[in-house]
Amino acid sequence: MTKKKVTIREIAKASGVSIATVSRYLNKVSYTSPETEKKIQKVLDEFNYTPNAIARGLAKQKSNTIAFITPDITNPFFPEMIKSIEHVAKKKGYSLLLINTKEEELNQKDFWNNLRSRYVDGFLLAQSELTSEIQDYLSQVNIPFVKIDRAVHAKENNTVSVNNFEGAKMAVNHLVDIGCKAIAHISGPKTVLTAKERLNGYLSAVEDLNLEPIIFEGDFSLESGKNITEAMLASNQNIDGVFYANDLMAIGALKTFAKQQVPIPQEIAIIGFDGIQLTEMVNPEISTIKQPVVEIGENAVTQLISLIEKPDETINRNVELNVELIVRESSRR
Repeated sequence: MTKKKVTIREIAKASGVSIATVSRYLNKVSYTSPETEKKIQKVLDEFNYTPNAIARGLAKQKSNTIAFITPDITNPFFPEMIKSIEHVAKKKGYSLLLINTKEEELNQKDFWNNLRSRYVDGFLLAQSELTSEIQDYLSQVNIPFVKIDRAVHAKENNTVSVNNFEGAKMAVNHLVDIGCKAIAHISGPKTVLTAKERLNGYLSAVEDLNLEPIIFEGDFSLESGKNITEAMLASNQNIDGVFYANDLMAIGALKTFAKQQVPIPQEIAIIGFDGIQLTEMVNPEISTIKQPVVEIGENAVTQLISLIEKPDETINRNVELNVELIVRESSRR
């Protein structure tokens, strides 16, 4: 038999105080005397009462919930980041709502109104693009948010990103150091800032080294890495090194190289970008430009909670973190 849930009315009656007093105590919205607090808490303990988080959110129009909005939960980069976000959020008393959604849904007001109806206090956005209309709307309704990864755009406030430009140069210079002379770049979508910054870093590096740029555009997916690598090999450009704009495309490319019996790294050396754990699980293990995933998550959620809890303060932070070269079998000659 299901045990009946105790109501706030019953708590008030057993405590000898009004319902409003119990509500004030539970929601911490105004002063309650220490004597009254002890009396109410004693009854709460006796009844083993747990406040309804949704009801409290409705009363305070605050739920201590933040949302993480991602374009592709299948990319291992995002789950790794979410772990660090959830860890910090829990320590600060917030729960995390995960939303995997398409770009077209983000540009509809209904999507954001649904978030507001749930009293989500703020969100972390890893999606690539918002229309000016939606950005204006978010400013009007005053929902705090912080942008990370693909959502970051130049000259915006409240962002956490990495130095994609220098990371790309690092990748190209590493391939040159091991003897590569014709280095291709499989880029991400040119509409995404992270992809553009990595492309620009590649172009800067090959120009400095007096090499010819060889560019193919992908879309950050496994399938894209496989298919674009097929097109690259068919182009007959004597390529001996490839910098992939993310690790997922580099992993997808391994199937193509194996199918066409191209030995890695003896004939073509490859390197990715992100530093996802999966790069250590494939054969050969893939070299990568590693992003500090944990630091990105920690910085983003700390910044967001500051925006939520200090709405009257002007907090405009743009954090840019450094990346690291990790050399593995795919580029170790």
